[in-house]
Amino acid sequence: MQTSIIERTMFNIVADDVGSLRDFYTRLLSFEPTFDSDWYVVLAPKDGPNMELGIIARSSDITPQAAASPPGGGYLTFVVENVLLAFEQAKAMGADIMEPPADMDYGQRRMLLRDPAGTVVDISSPTPAMTA
Repeated sequence: MQTSIIERTMFNIVADDVGSLRDFYTRLLSFEPTFDSDWYVVLAPKDGPNMELGIIARSSDITPQAAASPPGGGYLTFVVENVLLAFEQAKAMGADIMEPPADMDYGQRRMLLRDPAGTVVDISSPTPAMTA
């Protein structure tokens, strides 16, 4: 059976303040806007993998009603070169850090934070033992 070919992958975060959330991700992880309006923003990693992060206004007619309420049951993960640098940036930004970086038994050093829209974000990198 033939399947559809994926041409684009993105995750959309529903937000009350689109610009504030855009600024949060551009400061924390160096995303760059590829589309920027008052109701919708598309961000992509400057030099990273082909992934896009959309931020859409909760009040937009295009936002699916099923997604318009605060998130639950999922989280967004970014694997970075050095989670400690992301942690320092998050602290400097006054981000809502849920868990500081900690070495996990599966070989990642992980921190958890909540973005301004309430999305739980996992930022991690391989533990030093995994990269040695």
